Amino acid sequence: MSNKIVEVRHLSHRYSVDWAIRDINFEIKEKGVFGLLGSNGAGKSTTMNIICNVLTQTEGDVFINGINLRKNPIEAKKYIGFLPQKAPLHTEMTVDEYLYHCADIRLMPKKEIPAAIDRAKEKCGITHFSKRQICNLSGGYQQRVGIAQAIIHDPLFVILDEPTNGLDPNQITEVRHLIKGIAEDRAVLISTHILPEVQAVCDYIMMIEHGQKVFEGTINAFNTYMSPSALMTIMHNAPTTEELLKIEGIVRVERLTKTRIRLHFKGDNAIVGRVVKQAVENQWHLREISLEKESLDKVFAKLSGKEV
Repeated sequence: MSNKIVEVRHLSHRYSVDWAIRDINFEIKEKGVFGLLGSNGAGKSTTMNIICNVLTQTEGDVFINGINLRKNPIEAKKYIGFLPQKAPLHTEMTVDEYLYHCADIRLMPKKEIPAAIDRAKEKCGITHFSKRQICNLSGGYQQRVGIAQAIIHDPLFVILDEPTNGLDPNQITEVRHLIKGIAEDRAVLISTHILPEVQAVCDYIMMIEHGQKVFEGTINAFNTYMSPSALMTIMHNAPTTEELLKIEGIVRVERLTKTRIRLHFKGDNAIVGRVVKQAVENQWHLREISLEKESLDKVFAKLSGKEV
């Protein structure tokens, strides 16, 4: 077994004349949840489809457990489990029938399939739906069946594309918990453009923007970019915009209502104390004040060097 679960070297792909991704490099060496983050159209799906061997890259190489995916696709894909954004479910089948079918097309020895089905169902919490037709399951449980097919052959590496897309809040929480459980004994790569998804489940993040890697590091390192950049205030005797701009650090004033004002600032969080001090001294009747973090769009812009 290689000491690298996944190794991506100089990966590039273009459709016609436009490059979808350009010179992507990264490694996954250990179990846990690895997040592939990026805005819509950033190149995430292209990257994942190449890693799954659904798409053949224009340039570069992908190694799964040390095996070159382009040169030995069948051998390499034994170590990969994949759930695309739209789960490839045969909804007329029962859960057991479908999982048997998925194990069979992965060339698992037939004598090993029943035990593999039981393990996948237990891991995904769907054992009690074994004989139920998939079309009669809720969206959340259909997604669990999709995840079960991705791990039926006990792969070393599991790829989940937008795994909570279209689920309600309770289902999202359940699937996130399931992903963490799966990642206890294997590497899981999830693709998403939703920041809370990354912050809820990922240990490590790579961010792609405009087809190029702009960040790679731990979730804690990424969170440093999500620094507060504005103050939301409610003042019942609000001052003029000019008065607010005189406060050190305030760079822009956004008047949302007569009393609700967003103050954009640069600098550290000492700005809170300065605003409160001015409000007290000038009787602005400050009722609420809270820090607001930068939007994900601004973080994308900052990391990709396109911040204005």
